[in-house]
Amino acid sequence: MSERAPRNVPLTIWLGYWRAMMRYHRYEVHGLEHLTGGRAALIVGYHGRPLAYDQCMLTVAIHDALGYMPHGIVHSAARRLPVFRWFSGGLGFVAGDDGSLAEAIERGEHILVQPGGTREGCRSALHRYQVDWGRRTGYLRLAIKYGLPIVPVACAGVDDTYIGLNDGHRLARALNSPMGFPVWFGVGPQGLWPLSFPFPAKFRQLIGDPIEPTLNGRPVDVDDREALQRLSAHVQTEVQRLLNVARRL
Repeated sequence: MSERAPRNVPLTIWLGYWRAMMRYHRYEVHGLEHLTGGRAALIVGYHGRPLAYDQCMLTVAIHDALGYMPHGIVHSAARRLPVFRWFSGGLGFVAGDDGSLAEAIERGEHILVQPGGTREGCRSALHRYQVDWGRRTGYLRLAIKYGLPIVPVACAGVDDTYIGLNDGHRLARALNSPMGFPVWFGVGPQGLWPLSFPFPAKFRQLIGDPIEPTLNGRPVDVDDREALQRLSAHVQTEVQRLLNVARRL
């Protein structure tokens, strides 16, 4: 008689919670067929506020369609704290380009990242649905290194969950916040985040056509900063276009 595999508690909690949130936000996703071809891809998305709720829901949609969790790249601080390290490890999330990431790509499993990070997510209500990745190109270096197509993702509703009161990163710098965590204040229907539930905004997520990490059909050198910026501008433009379309629907 074979022994039963140990239960993955983090995965059970994750799937249960985000399935409930998918119902709460009336989540729908369009373009999932771009991720079901069997080839690993780098999923690149807009970071809603204050957390990438729609990206979390997308991990559930991919899990249900493909049978595995995509490997999200999380804040490095999450790997320093034992509880977060246990939880993110159970989900298969990674904090950077390590051996486990290469193994996942070899298996054909997707990687998920939000280049704007909390800098994009923890802004005030004056900046909504505006893609802002600055000059960050690390995600492109990853795609080029492993030959991954870049799949852009954007979702309407994600900046309607809370009303942002300040720029979390600017305040964090002023207060010298530990590990660079943003100091952000947002308002939900019951009061301040995170004590308040989010507003029940409808989530409509669009997955765009894959973008090869090339320029004019030619490979991009990871040391060519100008070429990386041009390619990043192209990807950001496509994510912004998807955001605009999703909001108009």
